[in-house]
Amino acid sequence: MKENIIPAIRLTLFCAVFFSGIYTLSILGIAQLSPNQGKGEIVTVNGKKQHINVAQKFTENKYFWSRPSAVDYNAAGSGGSNKGPNNPEYLAEVQTRIGAFLHKNPSVKRSEVPSELVTASGSGLDPNISVNGAKVQIERIANSRNLSMGKILEIVQNNTERPLFGMFGPAKVNVLQLNIELDKLK
Repeated sequence: MKENIIPAIRLTLFCAVFFSGIYTLSILGIAQLSPNQGKGEIVTVNGKKQHINVAQKFTENKYFWSRPSAVDYNAAGSGGSNKGPNNPEYLAEVQTRIGAFLHKNPSVKRSEVPSELVTASGSGLDPNISVNGAKVQIERIANSRNLSMGKILEIVQNNTERPLFGMFGPAKVNVLQLNIELDKLK
């Protein structure tokens, strides 16, 4: 029995020291080499600092809307709702979100509503939506701001992030960045 316990204790101690100390400090050191020392990309808008890499809450018709958040966009406590796709409460919540989206975007058909606009992300803080998620909101924003749909589509196209190396992940747009660009049009 001693021949199993002693190596297990050694491995546990090694892992505790390595993963809570050495590994953590090495990642912190690498982060110091990145822009903004690993604190994310921060922009100042109207004197207020905002993180580009954390979802923001937008509810006005003149803005692109972010993905719903199970944590109400609180970066201090990220997390999902922990409700499965067959949970009746969750399904009712999604149906309510679909109804609200269709009410504010009457030209969009129910089948055209992208899932990311009515379902929360796993972290509740996803700052990006799909290009299609942005495009279905263009008419609402154009009407609200008295702009042409073409001008808003141009903003979406100019702010589209392509997949990594052209093949890893989908094309996406950062909602905060889109809304900053919209406000610059004043």
